[in-house]
Amino acid sequence: MAQMRNFLPFDVPSPVYVLGVRVDRLTQSQVLIALKEVLSSSHASCQQIVTVNPEFVMAAQQNTVFRQCINQAALVLADGIGIVLAARFLRQPIAERVTGVDTLVELARLAAEHGYRLYLLGAAPGVAESAGARLQELVPGVQIAGTYAGSPAPEEENEILERIRSAQADIVCVAYGAPAQDLWIFRNLQRIPASLAMGVGGSFDFLAGRQRRAPLWMRRIGLEWLYRLYREPWRWRRMLALPQFVLQVIRKGSNPHEA
Repeated sequence: MAQMRNFLPFDVPSPVYVLGVRVDRLTQSQVLIALKEVLSSSHASCQQIVTVNPEFVMAAQQNTVFRQCINQAALVLADGIGIVLAARFLRQPIAERVTGVDTLVELARLAAEHGYRLYLLGAAPGVAESAGARLQELVPGVQIAGTYAGSPAPEEENEILERIRSAQADIVCVAYGAPAQDLWIFRNLQRIPASLAMGVGGSFDFLAGRQRRAPLWMRRIGLEWLYRLYREPWRWRRMLALPQFVLQVIRKGSNPHEA
């Protein structure tokens, strides 16, 4: 764990590298301890949290800046059953899947308990506001410092950063989709006026009720991706990366010393 390892109150297992992409091997409860520690400690710059699934890993094969962004993050979560299975195949198992939307809700609980302020950035106009309202229903007392759709375009960065600064946010959750959200954080890491920033993908849409999550039983057995494909059939093009991911992981696992 690149930046958090030094101050966590427990031993941290070595990360697994799936096709050269780092994933930290922590449980949901350990992730929350890590988030609490980073929020209560002083840092020279904002700390980045990335949630990784097989699509991220395959995108990082072609985009070296994206791979660098992930590998240098303070914390990389296994948000995808494919990542959990790949780690198991590589004999460096991850205890459980840690999703972005579940981590966002738990992060809101942590913020409410300790008085931290959340800023919700991204998604379609109005979605962040609805997501913030839902978080306040789920977690009474959580402070939503501000919301803004904006865009990941570089020309908007100064305005967005000023909005975050004026809101006095401690945590910034960015929903521009991958890799745009993660590269936006990475590009501005030294300038984001907050302690922690996390890319949250479609979490605002789930919280706002624009998208429905898979039933709990499907999530528990790792079939959330199938439910999303059923609900959003246009995603089949994105799913084409999965067979290649599986083949490359098997090949790498069979030849662990291959460059």
